[in-house]
Amino acid sequence: MEQKNNFAEGSVAKNIVRMAVPMTVAQILNLLYNLVDRIYIGHIPGADSLALTGVGLTFPIVSMIVAFAGLFGMGGAPLCSIARGRGEERQAQAIMQNSFWMLLFTGVSLTVAGYLIKRPLLYGLGASDATYPYASAYLDIYLLGCLFVMIGLGMNPYINAQGFGKTGMVTVALGAVINIVLDPLFIFVFHMGVRGAALATVIAQFCSALWVVLFLTGNKPILRLKFCLGIPDWSIVGQITVLGVSSFIMNFTNSIVQIVCNRQLQFYGGDLYVGVMTVLNSIREVLTMVVIGTANGAQPVISFNYGAKRYDRVKQGIRFMTIVSIIYTVAAWAITLAFPEYFIRLFNAESDLLKAGVPAMHIYFFGFCFMALQFSGQSTFQALGEAKYAITFSLFRKIVIVVPLTILLPKIPAIGLHGVFLAEPISNLVGGCASFFTMLWVVWKKKLQEK
Repeated sequence: MEQKNNFAEGSVAKNIVRMAVPMTVAQILNLLYNLVDRIYIGHIPGADSLALTGVGLTFPIVSMIVAFAGLFGMGGAPLCSIARGRGEERQAQAIMQNSFWMLLFTGVSLTVAGYLIKRPLLYGLGASDATYPYASAYLDIYLLGCLFVMIGLGMNPYINAQGFGKTGMVTVALGAVINIVLDPLFIFVFHMGVRGAALATVIAQFCSALWVVLFLTGNKPILRLKFCLGIPDWSIVGQITVLGVSSFIMNFTNSIVQIVCNRQLQFYGGDLYVGVMTVLNSIREVLTMVVIGTANGAQPVISFNYGAKRYDRVKQGIRFMTIVSIIYTVAAWAITLAFPEYFIRLFNAESDLLKAGVPAMHIYFFGFCFMALQFSGQSTFQALGEAKYAITFSLFRKIVIVVPLTILLPKIPAIGLHGVFLAEPISNLVGGCASFFTMLWVVWKKKLQEK
């Protein structure tokens, strides 16, 4: 098993593909948790687009929960892979164990906090009196599964870090299949509406979390999870947190962007345009899954070889990840230009939504290929433990570019409401190029050359 999961041996491209394919499938299936909910919710009889808009208002909260899972999951997994590459199995074990306890504590804390501030939070996110009942009903049940999200999403990277990409895929596939089966049953057969969608998601998340725990405590993994009581090693927790801040900021800033966008769209266009953004965000999440899966598949391979001091293989991994990501995003951009109505109709076929959504979609996805540069640069920094750069570019793209542009562009008369959608392609171009070319200088020309 050790030999099979030794990323310093064999073709770098094949190692990445072996990890990336199941992880890409996992990313796509993971998206189905919320995507299937949105499709069914958008077709609830009598709810029109208000139910879809109401659930869309909870996305920033869901992103925040995912951000905390990534803080300890994506923060610790690269460090775990680097330690494995160096042959430091005990250190790798300690990193995984400390992450688990922090995920448990954070999951409980977020659940309590969510219920305490739910009402002011949803209205602060742009809810109206018409959409609040739907958002509140969904969130009341979704928060019950917060702990399961933390364990399932937070610990799955440690399965992938040990080379068990297919097992990591099953973690997500199990939950996705359960969610798809239960959604129509709870929503339409039991007439539970948005509450049924949330309940199906919580049950699915529980099953995924249970699978992760059973696998990591079994005999197959190289590093086993233990339930022994003990005091966390705060020095290790600190290292995990510092690197995980990058992943946290990426997800957390997504929440901030969604909040700002929803408020701007509510002000300039009303509930209809909040619904349009909900649909566009859903489509973007689908189209970025291959890029995210490729980056996540490359990360343990790059980290392991960096720990093993195989720097030529590190460069090969970065090159392969970047080329695949660019080719794919160019193709995805072409598809959005050719078939915008098809994508929108998956969620809702109302004429008003289609009329507003098609031009918004053309703007929102313009220059989509530059997003590949952002992911390639960001993933490389994180894989090598370069927390400073990873954090900087996480903040730069969303907070420095997207948020100010989302506020300022709609004030220009010639642009108006469409300025909210225009902020995304501008950030892809500026932020993606800044992240990628800095990575080439810092990592490719400097760090690996010196090594």
